Amino acid sequence: MRAEDILSDEQNQVERGGVVIRKGTVAAFMANARVWCDPGADVAQRQNAERDILDALPGLHALGVFDVFSVKDAELRRFLETH
Repeated sequence: MRAEDILSDEQNQVERGGVVIRKGTVAAFMANARVWCDPGADVAQRQNAERDILDALPGLHALGVFDVFSVKDAELRRFLETH
C-alpha cells in the first residue's frame, strides 16, 4: 500500500473512527516528540510541543500508531500512557 492509497494528493484529511486526522499528523508528532525530548529545549518550546502532542493523540490512536510502534524515550512513553 502506498501513501496515496490512504490519502490522495487532493485530500488534506481523513476520518477514522470518528476522528478527523490531518495530513502530516504523524510527522508533526515526530517533530514535537523530538522537541519534547530535547534537554536543550526551553520551557516554552517544550510546553508548545506537549500541547501539540496531546492534540494529536486522538488521531494517532485512531491510526493505530502505538499499536505498531513504541516510543523509545521512557519519559515520553510514560507521558503518552497517562494521556
